[in-house]
Amino acid sequence: IIMSKTIALVDDDRNILTSLSIALEREGFKVQTYIDGESALVGLSRNPPDLAVVDIKMPRMDGEELLKKLRKKTSLPVIFLTSKDDEIDELLGLKLGADDFIKKSGGFSIKVLIERIRVQLRKKNPSNIEDTKNIITHGKLRLDPSQLECEWNGKQLPDKLTTTEFLIVQELAKRPGIIKERSQLMDIAYREDTDIEDRTIDSHVKRIRKKFKRVDQNFSAIETRYGSGYRWNVS
Repeated sequence: IIMSKTIALVDDDRNILTSLSIALEREGFKVQTYIDGESALVGLSRNPPDLAVVDIKMPRMDGEELLKKLRKKTSLPVIFLTSKDDEIDELLGLKLGADDFIKKSGGFSIKVLIERIRVQLRKKNPSNIEDTKNIITHGKLRLDPSQLECEWNGKQLPDKLTTTEFLIVQELAKRPGIIKERSQLMDIAYREDTDIEDRTIDSHVKRIRKKFKRVDQNFSAIETRYGSGYRWNVS
């Protein structure tokens, strides 16, 4: 029997909570609902779901604040719901460590959200990440795909990599010295999703570097090749 996955919904709009809950339960998911960030933080820590869908704008701790606090403890996949059309919002969401985002405005599609949820759950499921048994080591880097664990110079990163970030590091480190174009990294990180912009990869890479720099100020293993993409530095 496939265990049904639990999705947490955090939104101060009860209509959205109700319609999403009904749709997700119909698809066989279990659902937890929270109407503000504070109660969600307590609930998600006590009963961790498999994925959380979080509205950015909420009273009593907004989605950004909630995500910052969650990221200190967990790499739970998070999809942001954003009501603004600004790209700034989207990029901010990804900089904070959200795995994906969906705009509420302009006809919000529950079908699209459910598909994005499935994409994130597939990424999280180790059977979906190739080379589950193969620990990747390269210089100071050690990656364990089955646990999504990453060490640098024998130390765990204090801020865990999100699933998307892990897949990007894994892809670069598998073939050191080879330039990976942004589009290739996007295929790895987002698979079925073609809507994602190139700059999304840049903001992921920025976050990845920051996380490594917390254990090693001089981290420079990910090299930007302007105009083409990124590569894992061999030196």
